[in-house]
Amino acid sequence: MIERLTLIGVGMIGGSLALALRQGGFCGEIVGYDRDIQALQKALESGVIDRYAEDPCAAVSGAEVVVLATPVRAVEAICRTLRDCLAEETVLTDVGSVKGDVVRAVVAGFGRLPQNFVPGHPIAGKERSGIEAASADLFVGRRVILTPVAGTSAQAQRKVRLLWECAGSVVEDMALEHHDEVLAATSHLPHLLAFTLVASLSRLGESDEIFRYAAGGFRDFTRIASSDPIMWRDVCLSNRDAILNALNHFEHDLQGLSEAIAAGDGRRLLELFSNAKRSRDRFCH
Repeated sequence: MIERLTLIGVGMIGGSLALALRQGGFCGEIVGYDRDIQALQKALESGVIDRYAEDPCAAVSGAEVVVLATPVRAVEAICRTLRDCLAEETVLTDVGSVKGDVVRAVVAGFGRLPQNFVPGHPIAGKERSGIEAASADLFVGRRVILTPVAGTSAQAQRKVRLLWECAGSVVEDMALEHHDEVLAATSHLPHLLAFTLVASLSRLGESDEIFRYAAGGFRDFTRIASSDPIMWRDVCLSNRDAILNALNHFEHDLQGLSEAIAAGDGRRLLELFSNAKRSRDRFCH
């Protein structure tokens, strides 16, 4: 059990983790810090946190575990602030979907890589953001990837693993670089496609009519375009190389699709669609 946990950032992910840990009886006191005082007040009123501090050093005082649940690009600044006040024995972890840039930010912020820092990424979320979207069951059955680096404390890693398992997650370890490559293809690319499709259609002359008559498939595919734009801007900037590789691969396949349609090549189209259906059916079932 964790006696005191501090959330740096009380949005949907951080809030959901707090609710899950509270429901599972794995955590005593939960302290919140966020630059948005209204978010802190809402988190307190809804029972997500027990109290909050407007100063990050006061928030982490006496904490057994600190969870960085901020946008990726905010990690370095908060680590600089915590540099002289985070206790050596405190376990530090994060929830960012890009691990390489987070580790670099932590090193830049602390001037070293704390041995009790355990990089983590819960593969769960919603298109909605903010503390209002938090739910205790968000991580149930979802994967959480830990990307420990050389020197990461085994004891700290075990504690973070237990934390996520208590939230209902399936926890796996993965090399940091491999994580960023895999997530660029499986998470970051789909979000970029959804954002781009909606933006493209909104610029058409009859955009109102297009959205009015959009069917369920359009809504399903573009649901994630309602995600937090700031977070996804940060993801693109933080995982640039891996995302560009995924985009280049997709552009090549999209060009092949365009050529097949232009050539009236029904056999090629059927082969492409059939392979895609088999792959998705196998994945989903």
